[in-house]
Amino acid sequence: MVKERQIGAIATAKCDEQFNEKRFPGIVDAAYGQLCASFFAFPAQFFIETLVEDPQGRGLITSPSVSPENPHAFGSSLVAGPAMDRQILRDLFTHTLEAARILGQDTPLLAQISAARQRLAPDRTGGQGQLQEWLEDWDTQAPDQRHRHVSHLYAVYPSSQINLRDTPELVQAARTSLDRRGDFATGWGTAWRVCLWARMGDGERAYSVLKGLTGPMRTYPNMFDAHPPFQIDGNFGGAAGMMEMLVQSWGGEVLLLPALPAAWQHGTVKGIRARGALSVDLTWRDGQLTALRLAGPPAARVRLRYRGKLSEVVLDSQGRFVAYSALGV
Repeated sequence: MVKERQIGAIATAKCDEQFNEKRFPGIVDAAYGQLCASFFAFPAQFFIETLVEDPQGRGLITSPSVSPENPHAFGSSLVAGPAMDRQILRDLFTHTLEAARILGQDTPLLAQISAARQRLAPDRTGGQGQLQEWLEDWDTQAPDQRHRHVSHLYAVYPSSQINLRDTPELVQAARTSLDRRGDFATGWGTAWRVCLWARMGDGERAYSVLKGLTGPMRTYPNMFDAHPPFQIDGNFGGAAGMMEMLVQSWGGEVLLLPALPAAWQHGTVKGIRARGALSVDLTWRDGQLTALRLAGPPAARVRLRYRGKLSEVVLDSQGRFVAYSALGV
């Protein structure tokens, strides 16, 4: 059963990845919605049929399962209801329902998915203020306190279930967990930490970890990621982390320079893709945004957040928006 659940989890993660890929170019239309609804239905139904009630009444959980590659203090990795499972399933169910909404579908399975999503065991904060990796508060007893995996922080990145806007208390718990794990890991593990610190708005910490990732311990002279002999995840993840420091798009908003470190006082970046079929060009000087160009669907409304201030702009008939100086955002 553990093997079947692992296969189901892989399929679920792939579904979420595919859905987000289509959100960026903005082609989550009826045709793609039909594909999503069919593609997502299989793993969603699998987990609807295999989720179980937590005996202590904390909600629906997966069991048996594991928190990837990280053993707990009791001589095994086998557990019930690890955080990453619940977080991935929350995304799967949400995306399945969104695809169905696009299609105007209303089926008994969708009603089950909606009910199950509401009943998934929530993320929990442990006694040391950390985001719990397991349903039980075992984190401080785990044999490897600096483990390369940070699976329970999936909800921060690549998901956005835990974020500064909506769940600041859980962000603080995630920070505590990440502090305990340390900044140095394998190449891909270090890259993930860059992305996580960026999502939590800490540009200085993200930059410090990024320097470690691109230093001689984790990057070869040819710029390949030094996860012996080589692993492309560190390269792709590092690039993703740099983009997250400059532009983020989640929760219906585009965040501008959300984790800009002091070392990047001046700069220009072009063509960053954001959800909603948007392309973003930015210029900044002395740490201040000085120019913004957006390209996307004509007449699209775009919610922008800069330094905590939220505003909405409308793209013109050519799908463009340009602002300089104070920007008004």
